[in-house]
Amino acid sequence: MTAIMEFLDIINAFVWGPPMMIMLVGTGIFLTLRIGGKQFTKIGYGWKLLLKGLLNKDLDQRGEGEITPFQSLTSVLAATIGNGNIAGVATAIAAGGPGALVWMWITAVFGMATKLGEATLGVKYRVKDKDGVFSGGPMYFIEKGLGQKWLGWIFALFGAVCAFGIGDMVQTNSQALVLNSVFNIPVV
Repeated sequence: MTAIMEFLDIINAFVWGPPMMIMLVGTGIFLTLRIGGKQFTKIGYGWKLLLKGLLNKDLDQRGEGEITPFQSLTSVLAATIGNGNIAGVATAIAAGGPGALVWMWITAVFGMATKLGEATLGVKYRVKDKDGVFSGGPMYFIEKGLGQKWLGWIFALFGAVCAFGIGDMVQTNSQALVLNSVFNIPVV
């Protein structure tokens, strides 16, 4: 068991070490420069769309089979914000101190450009089935944009495996820790 843990520590150090952080922030900086800093220059337009959606004044902007800008925003936020944004922030502050917040803000600013790129490609390469329902996402733009069908399938497979493992286990662990600390229910 010790050998497995040592191997996982090596993989963890590589995956979440400086090379990955440089790639993530570097990609965000590149995309920010490439799109002209849209996450800054279009913030007023974004708030306008958000408020129109909250007041249900964006219903006229919906085409046939499409969703409103507000529905699109809430769907993207629901897919983006998860347990890691709650438990992960607390863990980062506990492990790295308040300076961790600065790095979270820096990665968030440049991560917005990365998220915009992902959403744009998802819409550009989405497909419409015979019932008029749209499907899109990374596996579609990898397949259609890069022309690598096998890579799209691999992405979808790894995403499904992660959904069963990471999605359920991390949330269940967070709930178990809260129940243990509040009600003294033993953690299995």
